[in-house]
Amino acid sequence: MRVVIAEDSTILRAGLVELLTLRGHEVAAAVKDADALRAAVAEHRPDVSIVDIRMPPSFTDEGLRAAIALRAVNPGEPILLFSQYIETRYAAELLADRAGGVGYLLKDRVAEVSDFLAALTRVAAGETVLDPEVVTQLLGATRKTGALAALTPREREVLELMAQGRSNAAIASTLFLSPGSVEKYVTSLFGKLGLAPSDGDNRRVLAVLRYLES
Repeated sequence: MRVVIAEDSTILRAGLVELLTLRGHEVAAAVKDADALRAAVAEHRPDVSIVDIRMPPSFTDEGLRAAIALRAVNPGEPILLFSQYIETRYAAELLADRAGGVGYLLKDRVAEVSDFLAALTRVAAGETVLDPEVVTQLLGATRKTGALAALTPREREVLELMAQGRSNAAIASTLFLSPGSVEKYVTSLFGKLGLAPSDGDNRRVLAVLRYLES
């Protein structure tokens, strides 16, 4: 894959370059701020970009807002957010644009290099990949408004796993349920949320996240 990296930490940026290069990927650019990220993506048209959230000058949410701007210009622009922080305000907007090709992983929760590379490949292929803690924060922010009050505890568990991009079979295995039971929970929670079920995992994930953003 051709990859663009946007990371303000010099050591981490260099480490990502070495890691990806050793695995046979091409790092087209490795930059340290949001403006350089936008320029690099426009120039190199990467298969996927790895983007930190907090970058110069204010170290708040420059990377995340740059990702939203890039996908506004080119819907589906594959971007993997790789950060120490969870930013729920703009994350829901990014994840809910229905275009796919987006991920959000937390740096200190990636235990295996293979997991990171697999996530990067999935995002480049147009899938949605979320760290479970990111999903928990998004759901928690929504619960505070009472928007999910109609869901049972089990339906919330199923919804959280769906938002991680899990298939019905994977949800059944994780929760020790039969595939038929999972299908019933999926149908029920979509009905309660006013969202039509979809056979495509990516579409249903984005539909759920669009609801959470609202």
